[in-house]
This record gives sequence, structure tokens and C-alpha cells, in this order.
Amino acid sequence: MLLARYDFTGARPDRATLRDRAPTMWRYIEFLPPMPDSPVSLGEMMTPLLRLPALERAFGVRTLWLKDEGRLPTGTFKARGMAVAVTMAKQLGAQALAAPSAGNAGAALAAYARRAGLPATVFFPPDVPPITIAEARAAGAEIRDCASLPDGGAKTREGAAAGKWFGLSTLLEPYRAEGKKTMGLELAEQLDWRLPEVIIYPTGGGTGLIGLWKAFEELRVAGWVSDAPPRMVAVQPVGCAPLVQALEAGASECGPVERPDTIAPGLRVPRSAGDFYLLRILRESKGTAVAVTDDDIRAAARELAASEGLLVCPEGAATLAALRALRANGWVRPDDRVVLLNTGTGLKHPELFA
Repeated sequence: MLLARYDFTGARPDRATLRDRAPTMWRYIEFLPPMPDSPVSLGEMMTPLLRLPALERAFGVRTLWLKDEGRLPTGTFKARGMAVAVTMAKQLGAQALAAPSAGNAGAALAAYARRAGLPATVFFPPDVPPITIAEARAAGAEIRDCASLPDGGAKTREGAAAGKWFGLSTLLEPYRAEGKKTMGLELAEQLDWRLPEVIIYPTGGGTGLIGLWKAFEELRVAGWVSDAPPRMVAVQPVGCAPLVQALEAGASECGPVERPDTIAPGLRVPRSAGDFYLLRILRESKGTAVAVTDDDIRAAARELAASEGLLVCPEGAATLAALRALRANGWVRPDDRVVLLNTGTGLKHPELFA
């Protein structure tokens, strides 16, 4: 696993510089890798952090927010990671790009590669949402079949070794995590640099969870926040919960899930390349991992729509299902400030609301 590191021991960045910058993910230039003045962009705005007053009352928590990543280009948080990864790949000389995907990452890669003028190849397993295949094809990507996500990863690496493309597989290059990190930077700024007690995050490959944690670490080193880090919660479906199983077993890495099965395609990841680091984050933050059923996810998606008017993706709905379980067993306390991460728009998943 590759991570970018920054040296803040010299001249520290100043929070006051943000006042005159546009409200986009690119405003945090001190926390991003050196890149051109005009990055590969489709207009990545700061996403809203929404209070959920009806659900605060229903769940008995003092403060509950949802950060809605479904407002980004391509409709998911994958836009953040691909914007930075494609920008850096192009700047460093890549001539073609490829990645395996459970759906949204492939659609985002296709869009940003087209924006950059680079050819893209996406390996899709058979169970990805058809809309994401259509998105990737419309943006000009070459679509290739693979038996599973690990099989797609192997084919991506084989092509990279043969010089066909540069691979952008999760955590096997450092810059997708840097893009996802901007979620945490935005969240801290939106909360006036006071971190919440709990963040509940839907975790497949886990780049976003790592990005959030990395953001909070770097903000502390830079002197922009002083709070203790949030207790991080990884949410996974019962049909694909390697982190939950490893955490319960006290293991330092995950065993692969042989037959991942869930309605949430972004969580259908049998094993993450960064599983050891994800487990470390959960333990260091005094966090936990929760498994929820597909029925829980469906019910939570409908509850968010009926109570707050929000159409979220199944991965985002899983966070509300996890909150229900964590309130029931007392792990989330009534006075905790809790943030749910919705990683994509529910408009890509009309089946949830049929």
C-alpha cells in the first residue's frame, strides 16, 4: 500500500488562507501533492453537511449530520479520488489508465480520463450496476469483463507490467486516497475545526476511511485541529464483512470473503489491499465495525427519504442501519456528535425505492 506523506515541520500552512479560495476540493492545496495549476476537474464542489433533525429525535442523539457525497461529478465520492489520481498520473507521464471496479470507480475513471485526454480501460465483474457500465462506456472507456474484483485487479496488474497502461487500483497508487482525504478536510472546516465524536463510514476497499483518518492526522500535525480523533466505524454488509470478522477475531489482517453477496455494490469487496491499516485505524480510534443486512439497508434508505427527503445510495443507507445497531447496544451515546457518510446519489439505485 502506498501513501503520500507531507512535511509540516517547517513553515506550517495557515487556515486564514482558505478565506479567499473557491469552495471546491482544490482549496486545500497545502494538503495535496504538487500538481499543475489546472488539475483535471469536472467541478468538484464542497459537499453539504446536513443536519438530520427528524432522525436525531428518532435515534435519541444530540447531533446527527450526513455528509452528502452524491452531489459530486459522476454522482459519488469516487470523483474526489479519480480527480487527483488522474491529474497526477497525467502529470507524471502516464499514457493510458486502467482499474478494476465494482461500479462507481470505473465510471469516475472513465469520466476523468476522458477529461484528461487519456484512454481508459475498466474491468467490471458481472454483478456491477448497469448504469455504471453505461456511464463508463459513454465516456469512451474500454469495458472488459472479469470474473470478480480480485480477477480484475490481477488483469490490471498484468497489463501494467506489460506496459499497456498505468494501474489505478485501490491503494496500489497513492493519489486516490489523497483525493478522498479532502472529505475529512472539508468536514473539519464545516464543523469550525471541531471534530465529531463518531464517524460512520461504509467500507469496501476502504480508501475513503483511510483518507478521512489521514486528513485528521495531518490537520493535527499542521496545528489546524486539536481535538481527539473521532471514533471511526466501518460498516459492511453481512454478506461481505471481512473487517467485522477480523476485528472480532482480534486478527491483524482479513481473510478473503469467498462469495461476497450484497445489494450494495461498493461494499462487495472480498478483501482490501489496506485491510491491516483499516484494522489499525479502527483500533487506534477506539472505533468498531458493524455488519448490517440487506434488509436493514433497504429500510434505512427508505427511512432517510421519508424522514429527511434524502435519496442515498445503498452504501450510504448502511450507515444509518449501523447507527441503529450502535444506539441499541449503547456504543453511540446520546450526547455524541455523529456524522454519517453518504458516498453516492440514490438516483443510481431506483430499485431501493421501488
